[in-house]
Amino acid sequence: MIIAITNQKGGVGKTTTALNVSAAMALMGKNTLLVDTDPQANSTLAFVENPLQYEESLYNVLASNNQDIKKIIVNSTVPGLDVAISKISMAKLEPSLLGDIDGHFRLKDVLEPIRGKYEYIIIDTAPTLGIITLNALVAADAVLIPIQSSYLCLEGTDDLLETIEKVKRVANPELQIIGVLVTLHDKRTNISKDVVERIKGVFGKKVFRTMISKSVKLEESPAYRESVFTFAPSSVGAEQYRKVAREILRRAKN
Repeated sequence: MIIAITNQKGGVGKTTTALNVSAAMALMGKNTLLVDTDPQANSTLAFVENPLQYEESLYNVLASNNQDIKKIIVNSTVPGLDVAISKISMAKLEPSLLGDIDGHFRLKDVLEPIRGKYEYIIIDTAPTLGIITLNALVAADAVLIPIQSSYLCLEGTDDLLETIEKVKRVANPELQIIGVLVTLHDKRTNISKDVVERIKGVFGKKVFRTMISKSVKLEESPAYRESVFTFAPSSVGAEQYRKVAREILRRAKN
């Protein structure tokens, strides 16, 4: 299954979710690939030793019609998890694909030959609704939407849902929302409780039962090129992402 983790609103824990969901899958014995489509390359920097040693990245694969994605897939610091690496050069991809008739299908086309190798492919996307994110939605079987537990949490959600519906109509009719994940949650405050009710009012049963709390350990672990499961295995963040991964596995079977 290919899952795109996306929300055009920045600071919602999207990359944190991509890192720790993919790591959890791998540590559960699922052969997993993390595809970093974000020009900031934070997933690559977090899980790949000395990423500067690699000359090419996902940009080189997607900018060309005949490149093999396997050449930019490397081992991560998490056993069982591979990473399709990104670099700042991804920022050049957007304008180069705009005029191409197959511009929205590049990622789907390069992932198709390796689908059978991985049980789960997790796509980390940029905080925009540009052509790179559209590539992720066209390639994916499902979308996971992280939403921050804050007053303006649903700002921009209509645009994202409209984009998902357009992709379903035009390019990927099987695309589904596998779940909405509440992140940066502080259960002690009344406003957080109110926000969660608003999110459930919009998305209903799509909202994951597990919510991700604010956590220093989750913020620190990427700096040490570790997932939270090895950096702070007994932390609240580690247990919450384990539960989210298990919930994804259950939903994927239904």
